[in-house]
Amino acid sequence: MTWTAPEIDRPDEAFVGDDRTLLTTRLERNRTTLLHKCAGLTAEQLAERAVPPSDLSLLGLLRHLTDVERIWFRTRFAGQPVDWAYGPPVSIAKADPATAEADYAALVAEQELCRQAVAGRSLNDTYDHEKWGSLSLGWMFGHVIEEYARHSGHADLLRERVDGVTGA
Repeated sequence: MTWTAPEIDRPDEAFVGDDRTLLTTRLERNRTTLLHKCAGLTAEQLAERAVPPSDLSLLGLLRHLTDVERIWFRTRFAGQPVDWAYGPPVSIAKADPATAEADYAALVAEQELCRQAVAGRSLNDTYDHEKWGSLSLGWMFGHVIEEYARHSGHADLLRERVDGVTGA
């Protein structure tokens, strides 16, 4: 039996509230939107490189965003001693249907670990980036939201090419 990505319930985001609520609900909406774009596809479909000559696939995006979450929130901000899950360099192109279920689960697990890593921390808390200097948790939320939003656009195109599904 072939594994298929599960259906996803996407939470509503807050339109009014304090900065933490607005950023957290926007990030959660973006996290689940990417998973929603994968819902119902088989491992083979997720790994399909649907927009030649690019090696990009939906599974590659899931793997990339696992590293984005891990490196920004856990390694850099929280200082946890965890290394890249798939990179560097980021291995968007190395998607394999044989690992699709595990790769999908890794992103979902990483998202939860990242929620825990920033729980109770102020958006004004900072860490020193080796290249850019002091960065706040609030900035990181914005950066990761931007990553998800950009890649959800890629996911729209990939999904349409894989099975014709379009829309949010």
